Amino acid sequence: MKFNLLGKISIIIVSLALLAGCGAALVRNVDAAMITGNHSVANVEKAIVRAGTDLGWMMTKKSDKHIVGKLALRTHLAVIDITFDKNSYSIKYKDSTNLGYNGSSIHSNYNGWIQNLQKAIALQINIL
Repeated sequence: MKFNLLGKISIIIVSLALLAGCGAALVRNVDAAMITGNHSVANVEKAIVRAGTDLGWMMTKKSDKHIVGKLALRTHLAVIDITFDKNSYSIKYKDSTNLGYNGSSIHSNYNGWIQNLQKAIALQINIL
C-alpha cells in the first residue's frame, strides 16, 4: 500500500516537472539593443542576416533597415520583425504556428530562440 502511494506521488511529480518544462512564458522582444562601435547600416544588416542564417532562421530583407526572420522546426514556426540602424536593433514577435501564442504568452522555447539570436547578432557585430 505504501509503495503504491509513493509510486503515484512520484508519477505526479515527474509529470508536473515535464509540464513545467513545456510551459508558456511572456513573449520576449528585444527593444533597441545598442550597437557599440562605428558600423555602417549595411554591415549591421550583414551581421544580422549572418547570425540568423547560422542559427537556421530564414532571413528576408523587406526594406531598408527591416528584415523578417522565420524559423521552422518540426511543426513549429516563429516569425519575427527585425528593425535596425547603425546604433541599435530590435527583434519583435510577428507571428507563429503551433507555439501556443495567446496575445502575450508563447511556448518557452521561443524565448530561447530569440535569446540565442540576440547573442549571435551581438557576436557577429563584434567581429565586423
